[in-house]
Amino acid sequence: MPLNLTVSPDFAPSHISGWFIFNTWMQRQLGEGIHLELYDSFDAQREDIKAGKYDLVYANPFDASMLVRDLGFKALVRPLAKADETIIATNADSSIRSVEDLDPGCQLYTTDDPDVNRIAMIMLEAADLDESNTQSHTVDSYVIVARNILKGSADAGFFLKDAYDELSDLIRSQMRVLITSEISVVHHTFLVGPKLQERAEEIQKFLIAMSNDAKGKSVLDSMGLQGFEEMTEEETEFMIDLIDTLID
Repeated sequence: MPLNLTVSPDFAPSHISGWFIFNTWMQRQLGEGIHLELYDSFDAQREDIKAGKYDLVYANPFDASMLVRDLGFKALVRPLAKADETIIATNADSSIRSVEDLDPGCQLYTTDDPDVNRIAMIMLEAADLDESNTQSHTVDSYVIVARNILKGSADAGFFLKDAYDELSDLIRSQMRVLITSEISVVHHTFLVGPKLQERAEEIQKFLIAMSNDAKGKSVLDSMGLQGFEEMTEEETEFMIDLIDTLID
């Protein structure tokens, strides 16, 4: 039976092929077959993870809590120089210049990315806005969030900063960033499940060493990553506690 790998759905579409290249590279490192499954929906992926279908997960911060505390996964590494920050943006032609300019009843467009949405709503508290006095519309991707901003359906949209930065120059030139979070300690994380933890140190070492090898660096480039660095147990627990606090 091959191992199973899945990746948080919030990466840019241009990096889909990169994750398949990474999966091939991982199989060579481990000497085992690995099946990669990608999802459009955070909720559908989360249900399959809960059902025990995966041995390896590149997870967003929100799901890291469930994986570590409920399912016994171990966090090994996080991406280098790639903290998960959140952006709230509007149309560049809008009169809205800050979150304080957003009015009750404003139309907000989001994906189902839970940590981005929670952090964005916290940033809107400065304008006395919350779920009770705004209208939220969940769409399938950050590209669709941007599309609704550009056509005027959205007063503002929520983005993972990396996803916003991956939008074309033309699209970004037609939007205005209202605010960007500066949390810096929230990251995606690569985790292994219970049945692979006897190989956790081995996997951690070759992931960290990827950027030192020409082939590994080429794989990283295809994924839009610079490399990986160790994620200690203390750092993992701190991030999970922070995310749990934000959610509560």
